[in-house]
Amino acid sequence: MLSPRQRGWLVTVAAIAAALLTARLGWWQLDRAAQKTALQATLDERARLPAIDSLAGLASSAEAAVAQHHRAVHLAGRWSAAHTVYLDNRQHNGRTGFYVLTPLVLADGSAVLVQRGWLPRDFEQRSRIATVPTPGDSIDLVGRIAPPPARLYEFNSSEAGPIRQNLDLDAFARETGLALRPLSVLLAESPASAGDGLQRDWPAPAVGVAKNQGYAAQWFGLSALIVVLYVWFQLIQPRRPARR
Repeated sequence: MLSPRQRGWLVTVAAIAAALLTARLGWWQLDRAAQKTALQATLDERARLPAIDSLAGLASSAEAAVAQHHRAVHLAGRWSAAHTVYLDNRQHNGRTGFYVLTPLVLADGSAVLVQRGWLPRDFEQRSRIATVPTPGDSIDLVGRIAPPPARLYEFNSSEAGPIRQNLDLDAFARETGLALRPLSVLLAESPASAGDGLQRDWPAPAVGVAKNQGYAAQWFGLSALIVVLYVWFQLIQPRRPARR
C-alpha cells in the first residue's frame, strides 16, 4: 500500500514522462513535416532541370541515381515484354490492383525498369490479368526517374513468376540477365503509353505536410493538457480547502 507521499511522487513521475513523451511526438511530427517540405523543394528544383535525354547522362551507379530521382527523362529502346512483372496489392484511389513493370532495353545494352502504370485486380480470379499491349518495335518514352517500387510486407521473400508482392532490382537483374540500371522510371502519358489501359496519376512523393502539422498540434495540445491537469489537481486543488 502506497503512502500519500509515494502516490504523489508516482503521479509526478508519470505526468512528467507523459508530458515529455507527447511533446517529443509533437516535435517528431514537425520534423516529418520539415522533411517533406525540403523534399518538395528538391522536387520543384529538379523539375526545372532539363530532361535527361542521353544514355551517358543516365545514372549507372546507385549514388548517381539518388541525385537524379524525380528528374524528367526521355529514353528510346525496346520493351522486354517477357520480363513483365505485376506487383500485387498496390492501392490506387482506394482500390487494390497491380503496378505493371516492364524493363526497357536501351541502345547500349543496359536496361531500365519502367513502372508503366496501375491495373485493377480481378477479384474473382487473382491470376487473371488483363492484357497490356506491349509493342515489340523501338519506342520513345517520357517519364520521371524514381527509386525502385516501395516494398510491402511479404511472407515469402523468394517470389518468382509474373505476379509478385515485391521486386528487388539486383535479384531481378540476376534472374533476367539484364544489365538493369539502379533506378526506375515512372512512365508519363505519351505516344509510347497510349492505348495500354493503365492509369498513371502517380502519387506525389511529398504530401501530407498539413497532416503532420495537425498531428503535431494535437500532441503539443495533449502535452499542455497533462501539465495543466497536473498543476490543478496536484498543486492548486489540494491547497484550496486550507485557504477557506
